[in-house]
Amino acid sequence: MDHQQYLAATRDHTTRIATAVAGHPNANIEACPGWTNSELLWHMGEVLVFWKQVIDKKAMDTTVLEWVKRPDPRDLSQWYTEGVAAALETLGNADPDMPCWTWTGPQNVAWIVRRMAHESAVHMWDACKASGLEPALQPELSSDGIDEFLYVMLPHAREGQPIVGGSVHLHCTDVEGEWLVVPGDADVLTVTREHAKGSCAIRGTANDLNMLLWRRLSSFDVEVIGDASVAERFLMRTSLE
Repeated sequence: MDHQQYLAATRDHTTRIATAVAGHPNANIEACPGWTNSELLWHMGEVLVFWKQVIDKKAMDTTVLEWVKRPDPRDLSQWYTEGVAAALETLGNADPDMPCWTWTGPQNVAWIVRRMAHESAVHMWDACKASGLEPALQPELSSDGIDEFLYVMLPHAREGQPIVGGSVHLHCTDVEGEWLVVPGDADVLTVTREHAKGSCAIRGTANDLNMLLWRRLSSFDVEVIGDASVAERFLMRTSLE
């Protein structure tokens, strides 16, 4: 996928989040205990406003950044709409190769734009599920989301998690996308994009695999072949904080 496709996806997801929340502001977000739809709206708006600030200031560290002020609950919807629109304009106008601070990976605007496409996809799924709406996702974007998760999120392990203890093959059944995850020394996981046999294989649609990695679905929602205990340890390993 390219830069413009990520931007378009983020616009679509953030609009659908607003629609879902407007109808059910107090609905609980199952995957985020303690959150309601309104809390999710604040979070998604805060994240985008934060990245706008990073780009506007061409920040290479966080010392020049200011905390995003939370609006009054009565103003939350308007604040979100205006803040997201301004942030998307900034992301769309910025040079994708412009250097700036990011918390991991390449430090440039392109990294932020891709991250926001997938952050907004997951939270759109959350808001729609909480509101009883269908969280339709683009399979190609979800396949890219799996790839981003494996290279961006997977290196950050939850404290106290047991070692995976085997290799994992992930395989999209509806669009292109296959990966092999192999543990090395100190359970450092190496990811390659290939078709290869692992200790277990996890197969499903791109949407289901992506939401499985983000722990929005369980292994019962996909096909697990081989050592199911390896699959479960792998799926519980990553910190989603």
